[in-house]
Amino acid sequence: MHNYTVTLKSPLPHHAPPSHPIFSLPLNPRQFVLPLSPQKAGGSIYHNPVFICKGTQVSVPSHGSASLGPSNGNGAAVHDWKVRSVGIENIDVATLGNLCVDIVLNVPKLPPRSREASFAYMQELSKSPPDKKYWEAGGNCNMAIAAARLGLHCATIGHVGDEIYGQFLLDVLREEGISMVGMSEDGDIVDSSNASYETLLCWVLVDPFQRHGFCSRADFCKDPAFSWMSKLTEEVKMAIKQSKILFCNGYGFDELSPALIMLALDYAVEVGTSVFFDPGPRGKSLLTGTPEERQALSHLLKMSDVLLLTSDEAESLTGIGNPILAGQELLKNGIRTKWVIIKMGSRGSILVTMSSISCAPAFKVNVIDTVGCGDSFVAAIAFGYIHNIPLVNTLAIANAVGAATAMGCGAGRNVATLEKVIELMRASNINEDDEFWNELVKDMDTGEITFLSKMVINGRNNQVNHVALQKVVSELLPKLKDNRLEGKVAS
Repeated sequence: MHNYTVTLKSPLPHHAPPSHPIFSLPLNPRQFVLPLSPQKAGGSIYHNPVFICKGTQVSVPSHGSASLGPSNGNGAAVHDWKVRSVGIENIDVATLGNLCVDIVLNVPKLPPRSREASFAYMQELSKSPPDKKYWEAGGNCNMAIAAARLGLHCATIGHVGDEIYGQFLLDVLREEGISMVGMSEDGDIVDSSNASYETLLCWVLVDPFQRHGFCSRADFCKDPAFSWMSKLTEEVKMAIKQSKILFCNGYGFDELSPALIMLALDYAVEVGTSVFFDPGPRGKSLLTGTPEERQALSHLLKMSDVLLLTSDEAESLTGIGNPILAGQELLKNGIRTKWVIIKMGSRGSILVTMSSISCAPAFKVNVIDTVGCGDSFVAAIAFGYIHNIPLVNTLAIANAVGAATAMGCGAGRNVATLEKVIELMRASNINEDDEFWNELVKDMDTGEITFLSKMVINGRNNQVNHVALQKVVSELLPKLKDNRLEGKVAS
């Protein structure tokens, strides 16, 4: 069972229809510095259009009908879109699970904290489903779209239902040039009207005090949404094998069983695909979850090539407050771990390896919406990893992509465009705080410490190697522009 969460963030840009009795207008954006550490790494916590918990069922009224494929005559969908995964080659990044539709609304107050009252709140929401203009692709779609806009070839591995929400996600992914690989097979297919089959929804709510709330099925049901899936299909195996990176996050556990996630991880290791894992806020609950969840979390932390965490998440998993020392502990306990990346919120980010520490301050931007910033950050880390870009340069572009996303309106199709990233990097306005960073790396026993600075005099200062931001930008821009000229990136 998952607790309802509320986080203090900037207001969402979407405006709900004033005629709706529970909706209101948002407040103005505020000034801050990025990258922020989002409350949810995957962009959303899940909510299903039909809630079935302990005998209670609430259905979201239909907006119409749309089929992703023909019916087999028993109400079960035949996934013609799954066939499109066959023959996929040369994938840069494949995401595992965590596909959902965000419904972004402004409300006068967030759902109550009690389980019963919160469930009743969602019943009220379901009576008047919002217009399609309030829908957005969420979860791992955010990461895939951001990566595709950096010129990477992307695929999403997961499940969507045979209804308008599933069709919406498929349309968005297709428009962004992202492949979709279905996880279900003939023996798994259930009645498409069953709640366990339908596309996951997340109600993303913001109140007048700029607080976000996320209403989801995961708050009420013990088992993963798609617990009926138990093995990897041949199409999924092919997609993993053809990918350079398989990205997983903690919210995947809300959809997929721990056993299935471990199957995907083990297969990626077997075929030589690098694994990125971002436990997100779910990491803490997985740490104290079922034996199966604890085992899967431990396996992911040890077998992933790249770990991405906020400083709070790193502390919760290691018990170590210093983010660099926490990163080094995760590296020491890992088997395949090469990089541990710590997201420091408004401070910036850190990349720790066995022989080095790299630090990059955040970019200063006018924040419109922080949803999707963490997903965009991960996409840029994948870009740097695949292209073998120097570590501090990788952090710089990741900070820039996350910040550029925050300057737009929401996640999904609203994540950073390449034009916005290039514009931000050229401006080179970063949040320098030498006192903070010098204190953080003081007395660190490591081979090399590299720090991104706006200006550099003589390159080195004591044990720290300072790298000029302008030098990094001059090295990154040609590679980014090449992607734009090749027509790979939306701008």
